[in-house]
Amino acid sequence: MRPRLIALAAFLLLGAFQHPGSSPQGRLSTSSFRALMERLATAWNAGDAAAGAGLFTEDAVYGSPPNPRVRRGRPALFEFFGGEKGRPRPMKMQWHHLVFDEEKQIGAGEYTFEYEIRTHGVAMVQLVGGRIARWREYEVESPLDWEKLAGETRF
Repeated sequence: MRPRLIALAAFLLLGAFQHPGSSPQGRLSTSSFRALMERLATAWNAGDAAAGAGLFTEDAVYGSPPNPRVRRGRPALFEFFGGEKGRPRPMKMQWHHLVFDEEKQIGAGEYTFEYEIRTHGVAMVQLVGGRIARWREYEVESPLDWEKLAGETRF
């Protein structure tokens, strides 16, 4: 029994338990970053607050400047994303572009989000250990769909 405990401890200490697609140091590749962000959109679209919050670090910080309200920690994000009861209405998140700097583990995504209102925006994220540690988003409310909002600047 004791050798199993030692093997389990070594497994965990060596970082063998990682996010899918992460390296032994917990660093994501560009494709793994894209998959992580798509998993987040899928969780939000399904109203699964636990799955969404689980993609963030335990001490994550989530904000939307210039709004001074910042949410800190996975439990606060779980509640913000709907908690046990879920949100009263469905959310809809769609990524349009995702870019990622593998060396710095910093990414960005351009998106459309719908919940009570439609917003389009950009989220900047910093990853630590294959999870989102910092989230900063800038968004604008608009009834326009993505194609009309982007207009001639769309790519």
